[in-house]
Amino acid sequence: MLHQLRKHFSASVLARTAASAILALALCSCQTSGLSDDVTGSIGDKAESSQADPQHSLEVYRDRFRAAPKDANTALQYGRALRAAGQRSQAVAVLEQATIANPSNKQLLAEFGRALADNGNFDQAFDVLSQAHSPEDPDWRILSAQGAVLDQLGRFDDARRYYESALKIAPDEPTVLSNLGLSYLLSKDLTKAEEILRRASGRVDDPRVRQNLALVIGLQGRFAEALALLKKDRPADEAAANIKYLKKLLAAQKENARAEAAEKTKAAAAE
Repeated sequence: MLHQLRKHFSASVLARTAASAILALALCSCQTSGLSDDVTGSIGDKAESSQADPQHSLEVYRDRFRAAPKDANTALQYGRALRAAGQRSQAVAVLEQATIANPSNKQLLAEFGRALADNGNFDQAFDVLSQAHSPEDPDWRILSAQGAVLDQLGRFDDARRYYESALKIAPDEPTVLSNLGLSYLLSKDLTKAEEILRRASGRVDDPRVRQNLALVIGLQGRFAEALALLKKDRPADEAAANIKYLKKLLAAQKENARAEAAEKTKAAAAE
């Protein structure tokens, strides 16, 4: 059970960190939300709705979509509302239908790609996002989303090339920096991850960036500092529960490392 960590940190990051027993945990999209709320846990590429109430927004756009299923803008808004409501497979279905009816609509393709990433269809998501822009008219948001998808596929060096391209178009853009920082987290370079997430945090007042920064700091064993960051956006008891669980992850990592070392010693002695 991931307690509040699963809710407040990028789900994809947590999944990869738990899997390697600390970076044994994707935003996600982000992300994010989401590598996840979003793909890697970045800001900026989460599904958004024009209504404050996601359920109301979902009902409004559902009715509009049923009345005009081939209308590109209606499908786009309905797809976003479905993503915001966590209905990932439905968002994929709606946006796929809409892109078939509007194959040259770049906005639809981009949203379809993000929905595919939400749903874990990373290879297809990358292909669709590639169709959503062209080299002569690059979009830094899509480049960042492509990087986040590549991170989910474990292609960290490739992902960073996309982030670097995005940053050339939008220098110091915090959404890109956030994804880049999480990319280094996923590849276990915690020092670099902290450096970049601090840059992102200095450029935007966003709880998701602070929470990802707190995760990186906590993974380095600096629990008091991580707790102080979490308390800026979460109730004290939730923040404490997150740190308690993070300590358990770190303890599990150390125990697994000791067990692996013992097994290797035993195997070497038996030879």
